[in-house]
Amino acid sequence: MTADARRVEIEYCTRCRWLPRAAWLAQELLTTFEQELTELALKPGTGGVFVVRVGDEVVWDRREQGFPEPTAVKQAVRDRVAPGKPLGHSEK
Repeated sequence: MTADARRVEIEYCTRCRWLPRAAWLAQELLTTFEQELTELALKPGTGGVFVVRVGDEVVWDRREQGFPEPTAVKQAVRDRVAPGKPLGHSEK
């Protein structure tokens, strides 16, 4: 697995003031995958964007799926960077 495949990017709308939401989600992912991720980037955007990518793959797009619950994003990230890793209580 390349380092890019273990890089997470959260693109958020600055005009919508979604930085706190993006930063909180970033903290959750970094705490859960502190050994598995090589990088987590917050990318400012516009137009109501809130997209989570692992490498080049979009794993969550607010326009299609609504705002994510942290558990759903953790599962999507886990399936790509650490298949089989238990997520504990957040998976129930």
